[in-house]
Amino acid sequence: MNKKVNTVLFLLGATVFNLLIMFLLIVLFLVLISAVFRDSLNPNVLSILMIVVFIGSIAASFFIYGRVVKWLSRKIDMEKYFLPLFRRKK
Repeated sequence: MNKKVNTVLFLLGATVFNLLIMFLLIVLFLVLISAVFRDSLNPNVLSILMIVVFIGSIAASFFIYGRVVKWLSRKIDMEKYFLPLFRRKK
């Protein structure tokens, strides 16, 4: 395989990984909210908490993704296997 195919496969895999982490965090946060608050939540507060959970899980998944990619780039020479995604300005 060449660098272009490796880059495309890496980006697809990273996207699936990021979406999976986000979905797992959403489920985890919603289970925690339902366990903590049981029947004492107002529907308006619940809708606000769901929005906060959604946005928080997006932020947390990008944070986790960034940490994993940093760790991976320390272990593997990315320039050897992947095309540069962002070129420096001349």
